[in-house]
Amino acid sequence: MSDNDDIPFNRNFPLKPGIVEEVRPGVRRVLCNNPSPFTFTGTVSYIVGRGNVAIIDPGPDDEAHAAALLDAVHGETVTHIFVTHTHRDHSPNTARIKQATGAPVYAEGPHRASRPRFESEKHNPESGADRDFAPDVNLAHGDVVEGGGWRLEAVATPGHTANHLAFAWPERKFNFVGDHVMGWSTSIVAPPDGSMTDYMDSLDRLAAREEDLYFSGHGPEIPEGPRFARFLIRHRKAREASILHRLAKGETDIPTMVRAIYIGIDPRLTTAAGYSVLAHLEDLVARGVVATDGDPVIGGTYRMAS
Repeated sequence: MSDNDDIPFNRNFPLKPGIVEEVRPGVRRVLCNNPSPFTFTGTVSYIVGRGNVAIIDPGPDDEAHAAALLDAVHGETVTHIFVTHTHRDHSPNTARIKQATGAPVYAEGPHRASRPRFESEKHNPESGADRDFAPDVNLAHGDVVEGGGWRLEAVATPGHTANHLAFAWPERKFNFVGDHVMGWSTSIVAPPDGSMTDYMDSLDRLAAREEDLYFSGHGPEIPEGPRFARFLIRHRKAREASILHRLAKGETDIPTMVRAIYIGIDPRLTTAAGYSVLAHLEDLVARGVVATDGDPVIGGTYRMAS
């Protein structure tokens, strides 16, 4: 298959909540029972290593999931907790796991928006921010953390959130990509928390790396990860082209664009689709391709820049 072939999204993920599954030697996963249109079958937490282990993304505020994770590592020592980003389906359970294990928490930093909020903005993000989260150790791009038989490198992947990190295991060619890349669907990029400009740059960064098996925050593992990242880049560029095609017919608003572009969308995802269109428009306005009066906001009207 060539790089230009479309890659179908893979919605085959039979893992049941609370069951620990060894997906590759040194990598186990446990699914949280929090299915939704945004989380697919639920949030996937990962256990890295054997004996002295790390947990990646403890998940939402969910006592049963915390118990399942702790049960999965019974008799082992949790030495590190990693968090890819601060949405409420990924980070709130960190406090429970830290309290039970005493392990320090590693992440980019507390939740923050990708840009300052505009005066006119009312925000309605898809899963909500975990504003109580604070790591013990702040990681920057390229920082390496080593544990018992594993070594993880922080890869800055802002876009879905400003503080999103992937954690690469270069020796094994694995990458824990959080919500930046998902095999079952595209990621939501909802300003001001998210930024399409950052998101596209981060896809380029992942596509240029050697790791070829991605472990995602939702859904199944993704083989040929860099090729899939390039597919997502093409997919986003096609979405941008659809927006520009609609704007070529005249000035319009975001709900009109969503109806034209997202045919047959689950009605529960309409708001999120609007924010995704806004993220593209924000990027297009910054590049001088599209114009709007005032700030690029969800309620604005947009036209091609003359």
